[in-house]
Amino acid sequence: MPTLVSHPDEVKVISRRFGQGAANIDKYIELDGYKAVQQAIAEGPEWIINTMKASGLRGRGGAGFPTGLKWSFVPKQSEKPKYVLVNGDESEPGTCKDHVIFREDPHAVIEGTMIAGLAIGSKLGFIYLRGEYRYLLKIVEKAVADAYARGFLGKNIFGTGVDFDIITQSGAGAYEVGEESALMESLEGKRGVPRIKPPFPAVVGLYGGPTVINNAETIANAPHILLMGGEAYAKLGTERNGGTRLFGISGHVERPGVYELPMGYSLRKAIYEVAGGIKDGKKLKAVVPGGASCPVLTADEIDVGLDFDQMAKAGTMLGSGGIVVLDDTVSIVEFALRTIAFYQHESCGWCIPCREGTDWIKKTLTRVYQGGGNKKDVDNVQYLAENMMGRTFCPLGDAAAMPTLGFVKKFRKEFEDYIEGHKAGTPIITVQQLVGAGH
Repeated sequence: MPTLVSHPDEVKVISRRFGQGAANIDKYIELDGYKAVQQAIAEGPEWIINTMKASGLRGRGGAGFPTGLKWSFVPKQSEKPKYVLVNGDESEPGTCKDHVIFREDPHAVIEGTMIAGLAIGSKLGFIYLRGEYRYLLKIVEKAVADAYARGFLGKNIFGTGVDFDIITQSGAGAYEVGEESALMESLEGKRGVPRIKPPFPAVVGLYGGPTVINNAETIANAPHILLMGGEAYAKLGTERNGGTRLFGISGHVERPGVYELPMGYSLRKAIYEVAGGIKDGKKLKAVVPGGASCPVLTADEIDVGLDFDQMAKAGTMLGSGGIVVLDDTVSIVEFALRTIAFYQHESCGWCIPCREGTDWIKKTLTRVYQGGGNKKDVDNVQYLAENMMGRTFCPLGDAAAMPTLGFVKKFRKEFEDYIEGHKAGTPIITVQQLVGAGH
């Protein structure tokens, strides 16, 4: 379970209520809760969207799409109801920041959902939580019930004549439904497989109606942005990457935890200063900078800023903000197998490149790990991953291929040396134990 930690370099916006009991509605109100949504009702949809655009807030789930722009895509007039869908299906390995928001500040998610609804003309929002977050669902459901009891949700909220309802929903443990169209399928009671796009959710989404889908952290930022102003929020980050972000730093560091840092903050400083450096005085070997789907960075590549654009220039992604630090005792062969085993297990099987590609990469790396590999296997793994890229209905295929390509390209010699050194060896643990330990 993520623990609350702190560092002087943090800029606390979304985390400013953490540790203050804000899951209690009275405490949340005391800490400026539900002020932003009342201001949003008074100012109207255009003001909300313009403020969000000015903030430079980009989606915190991984794609990094500008939030205000996404909200503006929803048609003003629609024959069908419009919906807001909060994606709290946080399942990316290495990521735990939404968990802390739901635990410490659930009313921020509720208020942000209401603000998004006002922006697009919706009267109904859904908060969808990861299936394994059962105790968090109880926290969120209580927060929703308390908001209804105060008249903040339901009919005539705050006595303004505006109606808005929120429904909570739990998943069933499928990573795939973190993809927005599979999330809608799941919420509609169907198998959680992706839809072909277009049409896009802003036009044809949940139950066929225009739908805004945002990550929980993105939504929870909205009340803070409206209260402080879009321009002020934007100035906390870098150009085109406004504000702050929650980063979950884990792995071989002295002080793992969830930290709120300005967008563009140095990855090196995040590891060596914020998280206290490499544990037990060991050396840094590699960093997964934004969750398991992001291509790995070597120890020589960490002088880069933590924002979407700088990470793209470095050949990787900011992703979901899960920074996984690996010391020099880690076997990249083993780590690569753990990673692809996760994606092979979580593939919905809907499209062939993902279903077959993840399976063949896992089989090949399993053979290598067990000591039966040859150098041609490294080429085969790269070939399989390259042919998965851009050929699947949803990003899961890319999410499996990108880290695999990073491993084999940047650590090819380690793969080849492992193959040479394990021709007749028996691994200390079985592949079943290896995969089970990670998943």
